Amino acid sequence: MKKNKWLTAYAVVVFAFLMIPLAIITVTAFGGGSAITFPIDSVSLKWFANVFTTKSFRSSFLTSLEIALLATLIALLVGVPAAYALARSGMKGKQLLRSVFLSPTIVPGIVVGFILYQFLILTFRIPVFASLLAGHFMVTLPYVIRVVGSAMEQLDVSVEEAAWSLGCPKGKAFFKVVLPNVTSGISSAFMLAFINSFNNIPVSMFLTGPGVSTFPATLMNYIEYSYDPTVSAVSVLLMAATVVIMVIVDKTLGVASLAG
Repeated sequence: MKKNKWLTAYAVVVFAFLMIPLAIITVTAFGGGSAITFPIDSVSLKWFANVFTTKSFRSSFLTSLEIALLATLIALLVGVPAAYALARSGMKGKQLLRSVFLSPTIVPGIVVGFILYQFLILTFRIPVFASLLAGHFMVTLPYVIRVVGSAMEQLDVSVEEAAWSLGCPKGKAFFKVVLPNVTSGISSAFMLAFINSFNNIPVSMFLTGPGVSTFPATLMNYIEYSYDPTVSAVSVLLMAATVVIMVIVDKTLGVASLAG
């Protein structure tokens, strides 16, 4: 009984450690002052309006949305077949190949960003948007392979073999048998990859250029020169969007599907 009380107290402390900063940020977003203060002196919604009227926020948000969607879709096109091959193949060195695919999650993002900057922009002179897309593809691919690969490994091979024995070609069986059975894994991989791409800062900071900037990079630059509650308002809007997405996922797939 005493052990359970200590465990409950520990859980409350951890929960408070996570939630109190979010509550403070939410409160400061409604402050009427010209700087972030807590507690606030007055209530105002002007900083939320400032988020939508600031041109750099609007353009960078659309850029981040486009980059995240394209990078995630390309990562799915590459990662799903790769995850299937790794799950079903009995070739030697499979574990090494898997480690290579997952390496971008192990190497610090700032190192990946600097290498891509040297390789894509300085050496090959690839346009900024294409370089940014390539960098985010590298960031999202490991999540797709990891999550979809886990779903592939849990799928009973006999189901696929039964389709083969009934005359279904292997390629057709992949689309008609395998993919429908790992839909939750693919959906989870899409969400994780998209969120990590949209929120990525280290790679984006190296690969952005004139006229092309992601939303997190623009926000970081804004904080450098301004300390008004606009930043808190942006945080509140992003938290609200995350809650809405999680509700949609829970109603459609179930939150448990995100565990892969």
